[in-house]
Amino acid sequence: MMSSLAPDSGTLEVEVSNISSHGVWLLVRDKELYISYDDFPWFKEQTIQSIIKVEEQSSGHLYWPELDIDLTVEIIEHPERFPLQARVN
Repeated sequence: MMSSLAPDSGTLEVEVSNISSHGVWLLVRDKELYISYDDFPWFKEQTIQSIIKVEEQSSGHLYWPELDIDLTVEIIEHPERFPLQARVN
């Protein structure tokens, strides 16, 4: 059985499974999540390298250290419940 902890990292495993011109797909344990650039525009102009460096620091809490972005699984699944969004200039 695969461990849910990344070796020696202290963080739970999360993987970017796809990046397209419309958004980013993540695998978080047994769940696939979609981050739409329409709902999360600050990911759109970032490098692939900075997007794939994501950590699940605690259950349901994702963090991109190079981008200083943190989101919960709930926000990704239900962005309509969280209308305050960062603005892209």
